[in-house]
Amino acid sequence: MPSHSMQTLSPAREPGVLVEVKNLTVGFGRGEFLAVKGIDFKLKAGEVVGLVGESGSGKSLTALSLMGLLPHGARIESGKIFFRGRDLAGLSEKERREMCGHLMGMVFQEPLTALNPVFTIGEQVSEIFRIRRGMRKAQANKAALSLLGQVGLPNPAEAAKSYPHRFSGGMRQRVVIAMALALDPELVIADEPTTALDPTIAAQIVWLLRDMAERRKAGVLFITHNLRILAGLAQRVLVMYAGILVEQTQGDFSDPLHPYTRGLLKALPPNPSEAQTARLTPIPGQPPSPSERFPGCPFEPRCPERMDICRKLLPKSVQVQPGRSVRCHKYE
Repeated sequence: MPSHSMQTLSPAREPGVLVEVKNLTVGFGRGEFLAVKGIDFKLKAGEVVGLVGESGSGKSLTALSLMGLLPHGARIESGKIFFRGRDLAGLSEKERREMCGHLMGMVFQEPLTALNPVFTIGEQVSEIFRIRRGMRKAQANKAALSLLGQVGLPNPAEAAKSYPHRFSGGMRQRVVIAMALALDPELVIADEPTTALDPTIAAQIVWLLRDMAERRKAGVLFITHNLRILAGLAQRVLVMYAGILVEQTQGDFSDPLHPYTRGLLKALPPNPSEAQTARLTPIPGQPPSPSERFPGCPFEPRCPERMDICRKLLPKSVQVQPGRSVRCHKYE
């Protein structure tokens, strides 16, 4: 079959759907270490989707799979990733590089390591416009100053002359967001962008991303381990554990279905404005290693509601309500 005819194998694109992930499995080595295990989800243009879970649940690898930036030794074992109905696996390395920036932008977890310490902020932002859009230096500098102002940096002209080490964590994160948004991508992936930021600055970063999604009509995949930070931000929330999606729900997760989601909420510290009366309830035990294989539910060893069947059989994803699904034997 000619290679161009493979395009006919792409699924019919739903109106507004920007990204569709089907049965994505990511592993290390020869497949003996599986970090992402057959997940499915969709993301629409202008929609903010939260991907939440403990460290090691597979959140970042899912994001890096979308960007084509998997670390050395990791690879997509099976599954498909469609962007605007196009199968990303069929693209060449050059085509994937072109998509990164133009169509996809990523906000990395640690802004200090994402920025080059020997170049000024202005040089690093304007470089994007010079290399990717062919702008002259003066035109690129002007575009960089405008973008730094849009992400809320005070006095962009002075900020552009500074080096990353002179900025606070929140200011550096704004610069990284500016670089991710420089070429007006249709998809923005924010990988724990509020890590190590104080609550006030974290809230500013969250609302900045939401504003950018609304004004630019970009889809946003917001990765975090903190469910509370998604309140008022995400239209949908995907809860990930041990490489699988255990629950998908609308932005309001006041009534979580899966025991793991309830455990995440109980383990959250109270807001500073709330009375400090409730005690934290940690989830006992540790998440499993990617090398561990379970015939049943991977959360079973830590689950306070486990049943005999949970050890023997992996639950199927059950749609409980429109827009809400859960992997738990209690709902089958």
